[in-house]
Amino acid sequence: MSASRNAAPLFEPFAQGKLELGSRIVMAPMTRGFSPNGVPGPNVAGYYRRRAENNVGLIITEGTVINHPAAAADRDVPHFYGEEALEGWANVVREVHEAGGKIVPQIWHVGTAREREKFPESDAAPIGPSGLSLTGQPVSEPLTTEEIRSLVAGYAQAAADAKRIGFDGVEIHGAHGYLIDQFFWENTNKRTDEYGGDLVGRTRFAVEVIEAVRTAVGPEFPIIFRFSQWKPVDYNAKLAPTPEALEQFLAPLSAAGVDIFHCSTRRFWEPEFEGSELNLAGWTKKLTGKPTITVGSVGLDSEFTSLFAEGKGADNVGLDALVERLERGEFDLVAVGRALLNDPAWARKIHEDRTDELKAFAREALGSLS
Repeated sequence: MSASRNAAPLFEPFAQGKLELGSRIVMAPMTRGFSPNGVPGPNVAGYYRRRAENNVGLIITEGTVINHPAAAADRDVPHFYGEEALEGWANVVREVHEAGGKIVPQIWHVGTAREREKFPESDAAPIGPSGLSLTGQPVSEPLTTEEIRSLVAGYAQAAADAKRIGFDGVEIHGAHGYLIDQFFWENTNKRTDEYGGDLVGRTRFAVEVIEAVRTAVGPEFPIIFRFSQWKPVDYNAKLAPTPEALEQFLAPLSAAGVDIFHCSTRRFWEPEFEGSELNLAGWTKKLTGKPTITVGSVGLDSEFTSLFAEGKGADNVGLDALVERLERGEFDLVAVGRALLNDPAWARKIHEDRTDELKAFAREALGSLS
């Protein structure tokens, strides 16, 4: 990898309310599955600490599931409920803070992405707004209003616990075809009550979650909300096909209490709409006035989907275009996934212009917590 232009803008401080970061680099949430029975151990704490020690401004944990019988899709993803799991997370927070870092949990429910065969001992069925999989197949009954209220309370409890055990904020996972996103997407939300209808109507569940989280954590605890246009079954899907539709979609979420939007794309450099070079984070910042996090193949020459479709790794590339966009204020923070998964010192090497020491990403990196 050739030397990039001055990367100093990536290492300028950032502040949003009480969230004060030493750099603009965010560790993106990446499911790792190294928490047996949902409990993160010392190996998980060490994994996050190593990034905090190396100039990562904010760590967003892998998805952690709320307290609901059908919240998880895999056995070894971490829980965000129960005494043992929360003690494990409290240890993670201590390790990250001792290293000078900041950390928020990503709270999550997978909805109809839960596969029954992975949990043969459990009778917990997948759930979703209309009981439909992402491909439109019925897998369960539509959620009742009472069940929806219980789920909202589950998110709020997770956020309250995050604040209680010392996290620096919370991220709500509303992307990638999971439960909240299943309410957003017309293909999976066929409801005719107050939780369905047009695009704004389909934001109601998320709005109630955000409002309940805000009530649980108070006015100053940072809330990050992650969303995506794309879905695992359709990378070209658009919740909002135009800037006008995106504004309609974002307005109720912003008003409900989101402090920072995390705008998930596969390639950060791609324009979101014709006629403008702004990416999804750029448009979201323009439309809401809120700070945004961009993400998508930062520092690498191929998107993450090639890893699963073709088993390919990725080579390092320069950050010139990224830094230029950050400097002109298109977005505020930059989430880095595989490059940081592969190399805990990635950010420090960038900061110290040691780009010749960067490691190419290899699929084998998924097999351990380096």
